[in-house]
Amino acid sequence: MLAPGRLARLIAVGWLALSTAQYRFLGSSQAPISLTTRDRLEDTAWWPTKGTPARSEYVGEAECMKCHSVSASPLATEMERASMRSMAPSFLDGQKALSFQQPPYTYKLVRSGDVVLGSVSDGHSSIQRPLSFAFGTGIVGQTYIYQVDGNLFESRVSYYSAFKGLDLTTGHLRLPPPDLERALGRPLGQPEAQKCFGCHTTASTTANRFDPNQSLEGVTCEACHGPGSRHVQAMKTGQIERGKKIILNPKSLDAASSVDFCGACHRTTQDVLEMNVSGVATVRFQPFRLQQSRCWSRANGQLNCVTCHNPHQPLIHGAASYDQVCLRCHSHGSGGSQNKGHHTLTCSVSKVDCVSCHLPKVEVPGMHYSFTDHRIRVAKTDAPYPD
Repeated sequence: MLAPGRLARLIAVGWLALSTAQYRFLGSSQAPISLTTRDRLEDTAWWPTKGTPARSEYVGEAECMKCHSVSASPLATEMERASMRSMAPSFLDGQKALSFQQPPYTYKLVRSGDVVLGSVSDGHSSIQRPLSFAFGTGIVGQTYIYQVDGNLFESRVSYYSAFKGLDLTTGHLRLPPPDLERALGRPLGQPEAQKCFGCHTTASTTANRFDPNQSLEGVTCEACHGPGSRHVQAMKTGQIERGKKIILNPKSLDAASSVDFCGACHRTTQDVLEMNVSGVATVRFQPFRLQQSRCWSRANGQLNCVTCHNPHQPLIHGAASYDQVCLRCHSHGSGGSQNKGHHTLTCSVSKVDCVSCHLPKVEVPGMHYSFTDHRIRVAKTDAPYPD
């Protein structure tokens, strides 16, 4: 018998052979199908994390902003703050020094001028390395990357905003490492590092060559829309229609493609099936969780990530802010063409703060944070996490 992940991939590839342009619906009563990010990267001219364009094709966010002032302000969105270099003022959340103990080791992160040094001591000897990058916006926390002889390492301790201090990085075992080098951090192989940088920075892989030192901080315009040099040149020379066609506008994607587009970093359904991950760890994979919802399967293509989230604006945290989105379908007056032929339930309890009941918060062990579960449902107190 084929493993679930392998079977899912064969089904996805079969679908891809039938429809290589974009997803199509199997019918109004069936949900559209998700593909793996790997399949999408192979099948499309541009997709987030694609590394084939040359570095010279990227123009930078400042050039984009000359015409497209869609963001609230520079570095306003969480995606734009997905990574930073150690000289950034907000590195370490603005703190000068942090420390953490896990006997026999003592960890310290200390800012010294434009450099942040990470060190570990066992009481007899110590080592320190300059930190090169911080991954994470600081809402949950930040994990640090350092380099030794051109090799990349993930710090063993991370910053967590819940208590404004350090603890072990998610995924690192609590068993103390055998020596100082391994206590400071673990090596990142190139495939893993390339994926990490692909989702936290822009243009870290170009012309199929991974070089994190050439990357642009954060997920900027060209990480989603593609390199802009040809688009900029066409627009400047008055070739407006051509210019529009040579840059990707995700608005043109159907619902399944749109969710998989975000899933290039947040994990598509097929990505998660391939990973063979289950339990509360999947709460971080919002596209996957959304596609487990009845709302997704019955929305007839009217529901995707950007239905609720504007990628050009800061993430809205207030529960009430999402009520109007829910009530477009779940109200007595809804029966428009988008819902024709579908019975849309209305809530008998309340018409406010919908997400507080239907998108519950789930804490991931070791991350000191409760994530919103995007599997829309009637969430009952003490009910087990639905895989």
